[in-house]
Amino acid sequence: MTRIGLVSCAPLPEPDPDERLLLGALTGAGLSPALLPWNEPRSNPNGFDLCVLRSCWDYHLAPERFLAWIGEAAARTRLLNPLPVVRWNIHKGYLRELEAAGVPVVPTAWIGAGDAADLARLMSARSWADVVVKPAIGAGSYQTRQFGVDEVRQEGRDFVGSLAARGDVMVQPFMTSVLTRGERSLVWIDGEFTHQVVKRPRYHGQDESVSGAEAPDPADVRIAEQALGCVSGELLYARVDLIEDLDGAPLVSELELIEPSLFLLQHPPALERLVSAIAGCL
Repeated sequence: MTRIGLVSCAPLPEPDPDERLLLGALTGAGLSPALLPWNEPRSNPNGFDLCVLRSCWDYHLAPERFLAWIGEAAARTRLLNPLPVVRWNIHKGYLRELEAAGVPVVPTAWIGAGDAADLARLMSARSWADVVVKPAIGAGSYQTRQFGVDEVRQEGRDFVGSLAARGDVMVQPFMTSVLTRGERSLVWIDGEFTHQVVKRPRYHGQDESVSGAEAPDPADVRIAEQALGCVSGELLYARVDLIEDLDGAPLVSELELIEPSLFLLQHPPALERLVSAIAGCL
């Protein structure tokens, strides 16, 4: 029987609502799926006909070790999404490439690893009254904090310094639209946008809050397609997250190609499409 490895991690930092659904649907399709925690010493991609990256939600804690593991997996079996895509997407510097290609993205100031930065001066220079600060390699809102102009002198400087000591840092203006309209996550599976959910903002340690499934707005789909057009390589799935600027125009906040929640519970047809796409890869 064809074996499918669903690449995960142990322990999971939070429950994965897609996990049980996908395991059951793949089994029902006549395949033999199993969870494959990348961070367990005994995890071995050998013997799997296909490895699908799913809930490997701790990769940002050890990105070099994670890339080494999936490089080994890609050498031993088929990996989706593939290794070159993961290497490109793991650092959010890809936003610069999207912007250079004309994709509207959230404005971002970049602070290099080890660099000193005066957050208050940066905010003043860009006329940003509230900002979100996070590492350029991150997942699940890890080490993400919001700072207002009154907080940045000491606390903000210390936080940026602690992040920069470990890697590159992103500073973005806080978009108030996330409090009203939320962040729209457009799910793409095997060549088609299947649905979207609306997420409310969360920061490190907070639970995620999402809506039910909705049909994406055609204008959002056009921008999401433009973003995916910048990706070089085969894709099984993708998620494009959009938020609105002060004028209501959509901006890409993230392009999730490694381990995004696909909100299959909210939209069963997307689960069916993903299972069919996985079976078609074999």
